[in-house]
Amino acid sequence: MNHESIGLWSCWFLQLCYFRFRSLIMEEETSWISHSFDHATNTTVALDSFSETNEETDDDAAVSMDLVLPDDLLERILSYLPIASIFRAGSVCKRWNEIVSSKRFLWNSSNVMSQKPWYFMFTSSDEPVGFAYDPVLRKWYGIDLPCVETSDWFVSSSCGLVCVMDNDSRSKLFVCNPITKCWAALPQPPGLQISDYSALAVSVDRETHEYNVVIVKSKQVPGNFFQWDLTIHVYDSSTKAWTTPLTEILTGWRGGDESVICGDSLYFLIYSAGGGGPDNRHGLITYDLRSKISDEVLIRSFVPVPCALTCGRLMNLKEKLVLVGGIGKRDRPGIIKGIGIWVLKGREWEEIARMPHKYFQGFGEFDDVFASSGTADLVYIQSYGSPALLVFDMKVKHWKWSQKCPVTKKFPLQLFTGFCFEPRLEIAP
Repeated sequence: MNHESIGLWSCWFLQLCYFRFRSLIMEEETSWISHSFDHATNTTVALDSFSETNEETDDDAAVSMDLVLPDDLLERILSYLPIASIFRAGSVCKRWNEIVSSKRFLWNSSNVMSQKPWYFMFTSSDEPVGFAYDPVLRKWYGIDLPCVETSDWFVSSSCGLVCVMDNDSRSKLFVCNPITKCWAALPQPPGLQISDYSALAVSVDRETHEYNVVIVKSKQVPGNFFQWDLTIHVYDSSTKAWTTPLTEILTGWRGGDESVICGDSLYFLIYSAGGGGPDNRHGLITYDLRSKISDEVLIRSFVPVPCALTCGRLMNLKEKLVLVGGIGKRDRPGIIKGIGIWVLKGREWEEIARMPHKYFQGFGEFDDVFASSGTADLVYIQSYGSPALLVFDMKVKHWKWSQKCPVTKKFPLQLFTGFCFEPRLEIAP
């Protein structure tokens, strides 16, 4: 059966099956279900429902059509559902549950239709609670994140896995799948346990599902305000061991908390430690993770940022390095006047877009530092002081507000932050 025939079967069959979902997935209000997968332990997931259609049909007809289809075709049809609906489908009947719980389905569904990245927004400053936004169904889901203890932990994601590190000792690290709740603890990283600044990055191989975790630590040299000791530590899941491929002293610059991996390269922002002009507040360092050379390798890989930035956020979008930055005023570079998006090509930045002023104003009061992350074609931007979430589609160059997050600001100092991740069922640490 060709792809077009499968598409016609999918449309016809799913129309008949919507009423099979009625008691499970068609309520307007939020409803929660549990669903477990065979390949993991404690993988309970709670997800919302989708809206009810207005078509009338016979429930018995939906059931009979279900029985006519062979398992492989039913599996193919179900794999085209949005990921939230797949969870709902698992509660329709025993047969459907067995299909969507099978390892073959979990693996094959990831290759049928790519899921757009979700955005998890922390809605509490003290607890790791919040909601995840699905841009396909434009809905928010209540999801309990495994491992995370507070909302100020370091977070990095890649190919369905999320790596988190505590903000106190910076020695507790976990890798998890926020959808299935699978998780694994990593051994304590080497080097200084207490660093002034740390940056976390994770990269997952989409074929083998092996992953690397990189921590960039930066600590001021005692008695010297302009020199900073910077080390790079790399964890390889295939060997389950840490290495420290680089240790270097930076003069006039320090590391920060922003890094990302694209291909075999690590990118991280550095910040002026004094002596630089107002337009020289940030810089970018590139480091080849395959490199065996450590002598002044960072100094040679310095890339200036495209303009005076109030802050910068790095992300990997289809193996391209993207920078989202707050654009500073000409006379007061620490005051934000807008937000730009750039892609690094070689050693030059190409401007992709600037946030239209109406969206910039739509956040209300916007601080010079803000949250932003993305993957695939989507970039998410939010202010720390508001639950408003703006989405930029790199492919069509389109700005759009998300559906309103189901939380309101309760007190003036309440802060919001978040991160982007791919919702995937088949991957586990």
